[in-house]
Amino acid sequence: MRTNMHLEEKTESDRKTMKRIIALIFAACSLVASAQTDNQVAPVQGPVIMIGYLSYDSALVTMDDYAIVRKQLADLRTAYEKELQRVEDEFNVKYEAFLEGQKDFPRTILLKRQTELQEMMQRNVEFKKQGLVEIQNAEREAMLPLRQRLNEAIAQVAAEQRLALVVNTDSNACPFIDPALGVNVTEAVMVKLNK
Repeated sequence: MRTNMHLEEKTESDRKTMKRIIALIFAACSLVASAQTDNQVAPVQGPVIMIGYLSYDSALVTMDDYAIVRKQLADLRTAYEKELQRVEDEFNVKYEAFLEGQKDFPRTILLKRQTELQEMMQRNVEFKKQGLVEIQNAEREAMLPLRQRLNEAIAQVAAEQRLALVVNTDSNACPFIDPALGVNVTEAVMVKLNK
């Protein structure tokens, strides 16, 4: 729980830092563009900062190993769902037996069966929580090499095209990119990934 909270705090901090960097770059690009288009202000001399953008998810799903990873994760999820259904069915059978016999049970047996059912329910809830965590961890670990390869391909394309920054447009964090200052690198990254 503490690790998840730490990761969420780190991720939020990373997002805020990235938003500040993007805002600074866009401000610089805006100044350069306005200085170049304003007739009364002398154009700024020097290189124009170019920004790349892409759909990270679109590039990710085109990778050869992506389908294999998704299949493995789906199989894992199915195995957990089957086990959850099995323990739920087992609980339901015991609960129905308890309900049918509760009038006839002596108090000691009744309390013992209630305790067993409560413990069983608690174990099932814990198993479900643990299963979700394990599936999330498995997904994170399985996707890590793909994301690393994708990030390397993005960095290579950015270097080849002399881009200052590459923005992921999937979250709509950047709804407008000036076509004079931005380059869509999605296709170039996909080509590099699938060589």
